[in-house]
Amino acid sequence: MTAPLLTVDNLRVSFPTPAGPVEVVKGISFSLGRERLGIVGESGSGKSMTGRAILKLIRPPGKVSADRLDFAGIDLTRQSEKAMRTLRGARISMVMQDPKFSLNPVMTIGEQIAEALSTHRRLQRRELDQRVHAMLEAVRIDDPERVARLYPHEISGGMGQRVMIAMMLIPEPDLLIADEPTSALDVSVQAQVLDIIDDLVKRKGMGLIFISHDLNLVSAYCDRILVMHGGRIVETCKAGELSQASHPYTRGLIAAIPRLDETRESLPILDRSQWTAA
Repeated sequence: MTAPLLTVDNLRVSFPTPAGPVEVVKGISFSLGRERLGIVGESGSGKSMTGRAILKLIRPPGKVSADRLDFAGIDLTRQSEKAMRTLRGARISMVMQDPKFSLNPVMTIGEQIAEALSTHRRLQRRELDQRVHAMLEAVRIDDPERVARLYPHEISGGMGQRVMIAMMLIPEPDLLIADEPTSALDVSVQAQVLDIIDDLVKRKGMGLIFISHDLNLVSAYCDRILVMHGGRIVETCKAGELSQASHPYTRGLIAAIPRLDETRESLPILDRSQWTAA
């Protein structure tokens, strides 16, 4: 049996408050192969904190602990910040939610994508430019040479999201963490961006963690789904079997999704206080 790409055991994330420490991720455990794993839940469920904790991006005063946090045989809990910098981008990449806050406004698009690769590999300028232009084409950007010369304020939100994907994928990482990668996009561009991620993940045999609040999107693009509520995983299921989910919280999320053929006078309201982790 092939060893998992990522193993997470009893991951906890907490932050101090005047009333004492508050845990936002409460001892979750899961494993990931070279597959597409969706993590869904409402805002505040701990989805994004889970992704950031894997990359050790939770800064003090936040605290992260885990019995095991293993990536491809590497114990991430024992890695220094210098060691993590060699892993981030090269082996594990993360696409953030909004490109406006992730792209450097004083660097051209080409310079930023090139930097994501040259940080980890030494390449001649000509080869580096060729790789940048090829990556822009891979994320379906027309006229990549022209776009590479533009600055972030000169491109649309949809193109900015594609540029972010290009930056994260050009080092050819083993794991991509996509945190709400299409939340700021309209429906047509959203589908295009997800198709790009899906195609590149399949062709390169990568592992994908797709973090979202949209159950329909995750069920369409992932192999497995973890449902989070209150910092805990309350249910795990195959994406194709989401409609048969058994946990009342998951059932409540599904019931709250509006449909085109909606006949109900009002959508159900979730009573979150009654649910605890399964």
